[in-house]
Amino acid sequence: MAPTEDDISIEEKRVYAGTAGRTDAYVATESGVVRVALSADKVGAFDMVARDPARDAAILPRRDAPGLLGVATPDGLRVAPVGDDLAFETVDADPVGSKSLVAVGVHDGAFLVAGEDGEIDRVEVDDEGSDPAATSIGTVSDPRAIDGPLVAAGDGVHRVTGSDGATETSGLTAVGLDDARDVAGSGMPLAATAAGVYWLGNGWMTALEGAATAVATDGDGHAMAAVDGDLFVHESDGGEWDAGTWQRSDLPVDEEPVALGYGPGVSVVVTDAGTLCVDAGDGWRHQVVGVRGVAGVALAVVE
Repeated sequence: MAPTEDDISIEEKRVYAGTAGRTDAYVATESGVVRVALSADKVGAFDMVARDPARDAAILPRRDAPGLLGVATPDGLRVAPVGDDLAFETVDADPVGSKSLVAVGVHDGAFLVAGEDGEIDRVEVDDEGSDPAATSIGTVSDPRAIDGPLVAAGDGVHRVTGSDGATETSGLTAVGLDDARDVAGSGMPLAATAAGVYWLGNGWMTALEGAATAVATDGDGHAMAAVDGDLFVHESDGGEWDAGTWQRSDLPVDEEPVALGYGPGVSVVVTDAGTLCVDAGDGWRHQVVGVRGVAGVALAVVE
């Protein structure tokens, strides 16, 4: 079983980060956002950095500034530059405003957010500090998740279309499936649905059968999926995505995986009981974070 108490402090981590790098995992929960510091598979200190209920989180990379953490909340989109001290601000641009949000993702240099009403908005946050701009790009039924250009919804999977994501021409196109619970839009498009995990080949092709609730990719042939309460991992680089290319992975705790994510060289799984598991290639290590109502996880490189 992977160790739970051999973790290192933030100070030790910063020394270690010189060779392994530091990645922060932001876990969205019903109690707020928990930040967990990682160096490879070493789990460092963790703390609550926001105490408003969080339904999802995503990181917007920026060219000349730290990445921007976006959090979907019942009171709108809250953003903060990634760093040791997070200062959140609420995006008040219409039509987002104080809209109750259920999901947030990143596509073409902007946030995509989904409201409870099904409206999908594109939110641009300028590096120069100018006021954010938000534009509605379409509506879906019962949105659940956003990743890259894909939106998971009760009425299936939708794709953001337009000229390089330009605000004035962006729209949504339904691309199939039913009862989509999650999507992965980096690299091979994947969708988790009530019937299983699907990959986009000549149409949507079955990867895994069963009730799928979460899926994630790293854009380089690796993927994870939660199906019937189990974790499955795809590590093939041969371009195949059928069931034979996935392997069940046993977590070090008997808990259900609910949030999946990738960082540089690391895979992260957060369970329904609030345990964060990380694998840097040598097996899973874990740390009990002690939160419930986990809704999502986003990873950001800090050092």
